[in-house]
Amino acid sequence: MTRKMFEESLAQLHKNVLALGDVVEQTLGESVAFLQKQDFQGSHALIQRDHAIDEKRYALEADTLMLIATQGPIAGDMRALAATLFIVNELERIADYAKGIARVNLRIGDEPLMKPLIDIPRMTVIAQGMLRRSLQAYEQRDLDLAHAIIPDDDSVDALYDQVYAELMTLIMQDPSKMRQANLLLMVAHNLERSADRATNICERVIYMLTGELLDMGWEEGIG
Repeated sequence: MTRKMFEESLAQLHKNVLALGDVVEQTLGESVAFLQKQDFQGSHALIQRDHAIDEKRYALEADTLMLIATQGPIAGDMRALAATLFIVNELERIADYAKGIARVNLRIGDEPLMKPLIDIPRMTVIAQGMLRRSLQAYEQRDLDLAHAIIPDDDSVDALYDQVYAELMTLIMQDPSKMRQANLLLMVAHNLERSADRATNICERVIYMLTGELLDMGWEEGIG
């Protein structure tokens, strides 16, 4: 494979990663929208679509490993391919969080929502924006953008704390709401972890461009 062919293959790989990212971003938003509307058919369909996302992730990993194995890339090329392997895994995990939210909707069932969802949709919008911009930084090799996105995770964390405090207050007022409150807390937890995954993507973009590997550190979420 000539250098030109390698660059074309790498460009196509990046294009396919971005396409997967678009699907995952949409899936995350839909999972919460279906919960708000208690749209069970939508949640069932979302769960079924997760298999296609998994397959796309594995295909992208195979394509990336093929380029590594056949081209013996060095320096920046190798970092780009290593970052791509990491990023497709992060995308698949965000899709898993969306699937978890869809399952929460099904578990709540016909029971009316205990409160209007306000902060959870706000978390969703921020997490989606972080994901979209992190992939933009990946596509455009924009170091400044990758750094600028990371602080947005604090806003998602603050909203999670707010959701937690509000749900705990409602439980104390009415213990019969404990089950649904715990399920809604799982939703907030998955959104908070989705933002963490977007942060991880930014860190890998920084690594791809500079060789510096940041480690913000966080615990595994609920899928």
